[in-house]
This record gives sequence, C-alpha cells and structure tokens, in this order.
Amino acid sequence: MERSLALVAIFAALTAALGLMPNLMLASGVPITAQSLGVMLCGTVLGAKRGGLAALLFVALVALGLPLLAGGRGGLGVFAGPTMGFVVGFPIAAFATGFIMEQTRNLPVGVAAGIAAAIGGIVVLYAFGIAGFMMVLNKGLMEALPVFVWYIPGDLIKAVLAGLITAGLARARPASVLSRA
Repeated sequence: MERSLALVAIFAALTAALGLMPNLMLASGVPITAQSLGVMLCGTVLGAKRGGLAALLFVALVALGLPLLAGGRGGLGVFAGPTMGFVVGFPIAAFATGFIMEQTRNLPVGVAAGIAAAIGGIVVLYAFGIAGFMMVLNKGLMEALPVFVWYIPGDLIKAVLAGLITAGLARARPASVLSRA
C-alpha cells in the first residue's frame, strides 16, 4: 500500500516536472509540452489503476492552484481555458494506457507500451482535448481538428519514447513495471 502511494506521488511529480521543459505556445492557445509523456508513462509503468490515480493526483494539485502545468499554469481557471479537455482527460488517458498495457501481456514490453501510449495517450487524450477545445471556444469539429494536426508528430515521438523508456525499465528492474506484474 505504501509503495503504491509513493509511486502514484512520484509519477504525479514526474508529470509536473515534464511541464518545466520549455513549451511552445501555438496560436490555438494549446501549448506543445512534454506532460503528455508523463501521462503515457503513468499508464505504461504503473498500470491502469495506479496510473490513473497518479494523473488524477496531478490534476487535483493543479485544481488546488499549484502551477504545475506547462508555462506555470494552475488553479480553477485552467478548467475554463482551451486546454481544459486535455487536463480533464489526463487521468482517463493514463487509465486507458495502463489498461491496454495490462491487456497486451503477450507482446514485448516496449511494443505493448508504444501501442498503449499511442492509443491511450494520443487517441483517448485527444478525444477529451478536442471536445474541451470545442466547448470552450464554441468551435465545430471541422474547425477544431485542423488545429490539432500539428501536435500529432510530436505525440507519436512521445509514444515511442514511452515504449523505449518502459522497455528499458523492464530490462533494468522488471518488478518496477507494475503494469506487467
């Protein structure tokens, strides 16, 4: 129990730390950031339950006002901005990534982690992100989709990185990849 709580806190902190990397704000108001890599790793390493809880802890800390999002953003105002859907989607994306990782035990860890990160950390996260963007800015789907095309190559790179990092961790310390335990 204590180990699980510590890992949830560590991965929430990892997601926060990835927000410190320089981000690039695009005209859409949605920055290019490394935090989605943290969400992917929450799922690929911790599994569905713990990964979702780590991302939920991160979102709760943001809601409490800690400036943990890229660019030092935090507080309830974040949930009224164009990135609202992504922030709300973090726990669901981490859970989905972990669930897929747990269901693909027959695949090598790196391959499973890359696939899980792409589906959970891109497809699921974008579903929430685009929906939130559309709601906040009162845009239609055909207006919102072209905005996010520019983010996909970077997110695919993050999914590959999540696969490589998880595979490396599994080789170095197999018991630490809880999605495979």
